[in-house]
This record gives sequence, C-alpha cells and structure tokens, in this order.
Amino acid sequence: MLVLTRKLGECIAIDDHIKITVVQIKGKQVRLGIQAPKETKIHREEVYVAIQEQNKASIGGGAELSAVSKMLKE
Repeated sequence: MLVLTRKLGECIAIDDHIKITVVQIKGKQVRLGIQAPKETKIHREEVYVAIQEQNKASIGGGAELSAVSKMLKE
C-alpha cells in the first residue's frame, strides 16, 4: 500500500485520468474530491462490498458458476 501525506487543497494524480483532491478536513474526517472519467466506477468500500455480495448471490453461488463454466468449455 502506498501511503501519501497531503494538505488541504493538495492533490494526488493516478495515471492521466484520475485526480483526487483534499477538499476539507474536519476533525477525524477528510473530504475528498475525485475527478475521473464517467466510465470509472467509484464507491465507498462498504457500498462496493455490498455490490459484490449482491452480485455473488445473484449468480447463485460458486457451484452453479462452476457448472456453467464447465459447460462452456465443452
């Protein structure tokens, strides 16, 4: 994990397409502004985990996915 220190108003650049700016610092909270292409999906971690769990549940579990994968290889 890369750990960087930024002050209010300073930015972090990721590739040529994503820019993260420290917008506000209030107590123990930091507010970040993120500029990224529209096709880039950005979620808070707890939302991302919930989406992943929901996707796994909609697939029906690993056993069914494995069976489908096996059928496609034949």
